[in-house]
Amino acid sequence: MTDIFSEEAGRAAVEKTEFANEAIWLPLLAVQHQNAGQPIIKDKTFTNCLFEGPALMVPVDNCHFDGCNMGAVKDVNSLFYTPKGPMLVGAVPFDGCRFINCRFSQVAFTGHPDFVEGMAQGLISASEAK
Repeated sequence: MTDIFSEEAGRAAVEKTEFANEAIWLPLLAVQHQNAGQPIIKDKTFTNCLFEGPALMVPVDNCHFDGCNMGAVKDVNSLFYTPKGPMLVGAVPFDGCRFINCRFSQVAFTGHPDFVEGMAQGLISASEAK
């Protein structure tokens, strides 16, 4: 059994491009990439994964969320934070990633105002359609 906190496990997570049916502790995934000199998690596909926080996620560019459950909240706007400064300290950036039928628990989202507004409106529309 591989220790998820081992250097070997960290290298494997960074090199991997396809994740399926996995529970992913987002702070650990971020640290593994940071330790490998990759501050942005890029070009990965996650299918049927559970992302667990606490974490603040930043879809930087070209990220797609298909059929995902973004979290259990009464007001979907609670999932989003608006950046106040030029840097997002402590946030986990993703670029060119695809999330298919994933679930997010204790994960909030931030990014460009157009992304935040579009994602919030999409979730509101989806919840109203139920």
